Amino acid sequence: MSAGGSAAAAAVFVWLGMVLAISFLEAPLKFRAPGVTLPIGLGIGRLVFRALNGCEAVLAAVILVGMILATPSTAAMGGFGVALGALIVQLAVVRPALMRRSNAVLAGGSAGSGQSRSRVHYAYVVLEAVKVLALLTTGVLLLT
Repeated sequence: MSAGGSAAAAAVFVWLGMVLAISFLEAPLKFRAPGVTLPIGLGIGRLVFRALNGCEAVLAAVILVGMILATPSTAAMGGFGVALGALIVQLAVVRPALMRRSNAVLAGGSAGSGQSRSRVHYAYVVLEAVKVLALLTTGVLLLT
C-alpha cells in the first residue's frame, strides 16, 4: 500500500472512531450525568459537535489527498463520497436547523418543553449512521 493509501485508511478509521465515540456514546450519555440540565447538555453538545465537524472536515481533506495520491478502487472512492456527502448535508442543512432549535430551547422557547426530539435531530442521527457504514466500507476497501 502506498503512503497516500495508508494515510487515507488511517484517517478513515480515525474519523470512524470519532463519530462512534461522540455521536453514539458521548452524546446520549451526557444527559444522564448527575446535574446536567437540558441547557448545559445542549451547550456542551454544541461545542463538541462543532469540534467534531471541524475534525471531520480536516480528516476528509486528508483522505481526499491520500486517495488522489493512491488512486484506490472506484468502490472505495464511492464509499468516501457517501461519507463526505452525508457530512456536507449535516453541515449545510441539518446542523443549522438544529442550531435554531437549540437556540429556541436555550432562550426558553417552547421547542424544548416536554417535546420529543425533532425530526431534524433524527435526520442527523440517520446521517451519522450512513457515515459510519460508508467509512467502515471505505476503510476496509482501502486496506484490501
